[in-house]
Amino acid sequence: MENRATAASHKILAVNTLAFTTCFATWMLNGVLVTWLSSNQVFDWGPIEIGWLLGIPVLTGSIFRLPAGILTDKFGGKPVFASLLFLSSIPLYLLSHADSFLGFALCSFGFGMTGVSFSIGIAFTSAWYPRKNQGTALGIFGAGNAGAAATTLFAPSILNKLTHNGDDIEGWRTLPLYYAGLMVAMGLIFLLFAKNKKPAAQNKTLPELLQPLKEMRVWRFGLYYFLVFGCFVAFSQWLVPYFVNVYNVTLVTAGMLAAFFSFPSGVIRALGGWLSDKLGARSVMYWVLGASIFVSLMVTIPKMEIVSPGRGISAQADGVVQEITATSIKVSDRVYEIDPKPTKMVEDNQTLVLPSKDTWHKATVTVGQTVKRRELLAKGITRIYFQANIWIFAVLVIALGSIWGIGKAAVYKHIPEYYPNQVGVVGGMVGVIGGLGGFVCPIIFGYLLEWTGLWTSCWMFMFLIASVALFWMHRVISKMTVYPKGFEADPRQNDIGTD
Repeated sequence: MENRATAASHKILAVNTLAFTTCFATWMLNGVLVTWLSSNQVFDWGPIEIGWLLGIPVLTGSIFRLPAGILTDKFGGKPVFASLLFLSSIPLYLLSHADSFLGFALCSFGFGMTGVSFSIGIAFTSAWYPRKNQGTALGIFGAGNAGAAATTLFAPSILNKLTHNGDDIEGWRTLPLYYAGLMVAMGLIFLLFAKNKKPAAQNKTLPELLQPLKEMRVWRFGLYYFLVFGCFVAFSQWLVPYFVNVYNVTLVTAGMLAAFFSFPSGVIRALGGWLSDKLGARSVMYWVLGASIFVSLMVTIPKMEIVSPGRGISAQADGVVQEITATSIKVSDRVYEIDPKPTKMVEDNQTLVLPSKDTWHKATVTVGQTVKRRELLAKGITRIYFQANIWIFAVLVIALGSIWGIGKAAVYKHIPEYYPNQVGVVGGMVGVIGGLGGFVCPIIFGYLLEWTGLWTSCWMFMFLIASVALFWMHRVISKMTVYPKGFEADPRQNDIGTD
């Protein structure tokens, strides 16, 4: 860890961020490529195969984050990051020759290693900045998450050009070659401009490096990251079918809306780092978790149409039904006004914010029928329609993505504070837990959708995760003695044990 930020620190941060952006764009490649290949029936893949091909890179990039963090702590970031960039180009090259599910899966497993770039970059960046600037620096580095939006926005257009809008279907094989070339170029840039630096923990044994993983605090940080990063990765892909199925938009529109969710979340991470430096990471996490609960609750209400019994019309006296029209029922000498069914009810082609209501009556008697006093003449029908307006929903979801972007920086502000010489190991473990969220959440979402029949069940799950995280954090903090302002950011003063 440096005593102050220098020009060399900023250069390393710039190179790290660029490399991470490149890796993150590659990590999300299958989200576009597999969808395009299946849509154009290049391969006969069903939902199960597609799900695995989307998940395999995320899984690989998650489970190897801890080993990558350990290697970074031992050897420094330059050789580890450069090796990753060059080695990842090999499965990308081989992907251009894949002609089966197995081949595609093996190549996806290989280039999925780009996901470990996060734990490498976090440890390498931390080594170049003093504690007071690490939140901002790690926030800027984390803005590389925007690489996901770059792939979502540009890869479909590139595929259209390479295949001449589908006329030359085999042209898709050039896209992985572009990504392979990009990784090689980035590897060369890294070797030329990066300077290696190792943290003080470089001479520790493996058991000593892994010692922090026994602390419950590390797993609590992992839960935070499961929400703000894992769920971010999951929704970057899940929002596409969500928009298509719930709002009946085109695939292109759904992809753009999903990109709007991904891009701000990455870019705003730098703001999260700055806020964590100024206000304290714990204060920021309170706001992040609280806002996650609020927004998740807001979007939990599904788009729905409910038809329910309403206020009916009863006879005021005995009599015989003389006449029934759309607006009235005549019983003997009495006329009862009823509401006709609307000829045009509220539908999707209108812009609605709040639930709308339509009411009407339906006669329950026939002409010539004898009725008694208080007998039902017409039953009431109430139709409540909630559109869950797409633009309001999109704004809330984009806001949630931005909130999670701030939270991602706040989580990693904690790590160099508590574990300054083991950022790679602890950051790697937290990254593993967060990355696994990106793998398991879509599976959980699918099961919840199957069991409940509600697309909004995924937001119910978000509400639950955020609530548990906030409760756990507050429970730990409430056990602490009240300290002066700024105390929460200094682990040397408030380290009270394993939690």
